[in-house]
Amino acid sequence: MLKIRLRRGGATHNPFYRIVVSDSLKTPSASTVEQLGHYDPKKNPADVKIDKARVEYWVSKGAQLSPTVKSILKKSK
Repeated sequence: MLKIRLRRGGATHNPFYRIVVSDSLKTPSASTVEQLGHYDPKKNPADVKIDKARVEYWVSKGAQLSPTVKSILKKSK
């Protein structure tokens, strides 16, 4: 099953996340199917860029949203 979740990047104490589609059985740092956007929580307000059309496409194909990504999507609307 595919999941839409966060993949952490950035330096120590300076996180940066990519919103990706990946296999739920693999670790978040494993290879991804597609990158859908990014999330930078250190900026005020948090910098969020998501391709919502692609999120809808992957959800229609059966991908599940992680709770954190679901929350980010709700806040970005």
